[in-house]
Amino acid sequence: MTKRFTGRRALVTGASRGIGVGIAERLAAEGADVVIVGRTLEPGASAQPGSLREVADRLAGYGTTVVPLAVDLTDEESRADLIDRAAGALGGPIDTLVNNAAAAIYAPMADFPLRRRRVIFEANVHAPLDLAQQVLSGMRERGAGWIVNLTSGTAKQWPGPPFELTARGTEMTIYGASKAALNRLTNGLGAELHGTGIRVNAVTPRFGVATEGAVSLIGDDYRDAMETMEQMVEATVALCDCDEDVTGQVLVSLDLLQEWNLDVRQLDGSVL
Repeated sequence: MTKRFTGRRALVTGASRGIGVGIAERLAAEGADVVIVGRTLEPGASAQPGSLREVADRLAGYGTTVVPLAVDLTDEESRADLIDRAAGALGGPIDTLVNNAAAAIYAPMADFPLRRRRVIFEANVHAPLDLAQQVLSGMRERGAGWIVNLTSGTAKQWPGPPFELTARGTEMTIYGASKAALNRLTNGLGAELHGTGIRVNAVTPRFGVATEGAVSLIGDDYRDAMETMEQMVEATVALCDCDEDVTGQVLVSLDLLQEWNLDVRQLDGSVL
């Protein structure tokens, strides 16, 4: 296992459970100091399993600094000073930002409430862009930085008619629209910053990642079509260490692994 992220300071959102935990673990395992962000700080504070405190305790064994910060990313004021707080906690500017947190509310479009649409776009569009804007000054000073946005295949349009819809029909459309916006922002910011040493990319699973939450949502019938947590994490951390000219891209995780000839490792960085 390499220590390629030694000396790097990373921030991972949505890191109290799921993919965010895996990304944070892999970065810490390879030497990065990491701020993990989520809404659930302590065990038992949420109906959902997982908490930042549990993740921080789990990652402590890697010997790097791991700082949990509880933030509601759908709240503009709550996230306004997040990058400054993270930089203060780690003793220097953040050079690796992974926007993994997302709000996913699924319902037919015909009567999708405005308040829920606002929550989705705050979490999936405005928060990632706000954090990217906040982190840029430190990256510019260093002349290098990596911003990785986790996106979704639901951003794609359905060809038709006739339309071949998934089992949930059009219920993922608002979520997908927010991810389509995130893709466009990724592309635009990457183009704007090209030549500064700051890379901005997005990565999407080909279909889905076999996290506990995804399997419960989509169902066991689709498990074989999903990729593993390790595959998604491998693709994500590759973009946390990519060359300067890899920027403004929206990449599919499994395609990236194949094209870059990457071996998939376990979350602790050891050989799978």
